[in-house]
Amino acid sequence: MLNKIVAASLFALTMGSTVAHAAGEASSLINIKATIPTKTFYVLPHDPEFGKDETLHYNPVNSTLSSLKQPFNVKNTDGSIHAYIEGGPASLFNGNPTQNIALATSFNGVTLTATPQEVVSDAASTPGTRADLVITPAALDEEHVGDYTASYTVIFDNVPRVVTP
Repeated sequence: MLNKIVAASLFALTMGSTVAHAAGEASSLINIKATIPTKTFYVLPHDPEFGKDETLHYNPVNSTLSSLKQPFNVKNTDGSIHAYIEGGPASLFNGNPTQNIALATSFNGVTLTATPQEVVSDAASTPGTRADLVITPAALDEEHVGDYTASYTVIFDNVPRVVTP
């Protein structure tokens, strides 16, 4: 009988202790990342949050979507900077391919395609400069309704300086 009372008391004490521990515990998952570019080549948006969740705003007065403009800090001490859109120009998509809205993407005034092309010259990129990325949607038709999304990648290449003898 004494064994049953001691066992029950130990069980109650253990359960009470566990409940108190669980009720007084909290946790927080922390994910940290950092990207530090080289001093000789980088292409970084001025706003580090750019590209994570951008919105083109609809203007009901003139039935247009706004453009996006983001300055980038760029530098290449070894040559020029070329850029292209991986897979070619992108479109906003709502699930119906006949209602796609083309997006024109330019960097430093150069319209980007699937082919790499110079967007910052050697002379401008060597000391470092700022250049704008601009995304402009095509004109809308009455058929363009719904929720649209797009996801694409702009690639920036470090193009070495060509030294002629």
